[in-house]
Amino acid sequence: MAQTEKKDIKELLEQILWDYNITAEEIQAVLKGEAERAGHYTREAVLKKLIETYPWFTIIQLFTPEELKDLLTGDVIKNLRAPSLREKYEFVRKRLQEILPASG
Repeated sequence: MAQTEKKDIKELLEQILWDYNITAEEIQAVLKGEAERAGHYTREAVLKKLIETYPWFTIIQLFTPEELKDLLTGDVIKNLRAPSLREKYEFVRKRLQEILPASG
C-alpha cells in the first residue's frame, strides 16, 4: 500500500466496513494478497467498494501505481455500478498498463 499514514488507512477502511464485523487489518491482508477473503470480501470486492466510495485522490493515496495496475482488472471495472466510473477506471487501467513495465 502507498505511504498514507497507517491510522488514516485504517480509518478509511473502517468507514467502508462500518456495517460488518471485519477489521481494517483483515481487509489490508486481503489487499496485500496475504489472505483470500475477509468475511465475504475478496480483493476485487474491496477495491470495487473503495472505488465506489472514495474519490481518485484518495485511491492513489492508498495504493502505489504498481498495486493499482495489478488490482484494477477488467472484472473489477465491469462490476462498478456507475457507467462514469467504469469509463474513468478503464482509462486509468489502460494508462497504467502503458506506462508501467510488465511484471515478471
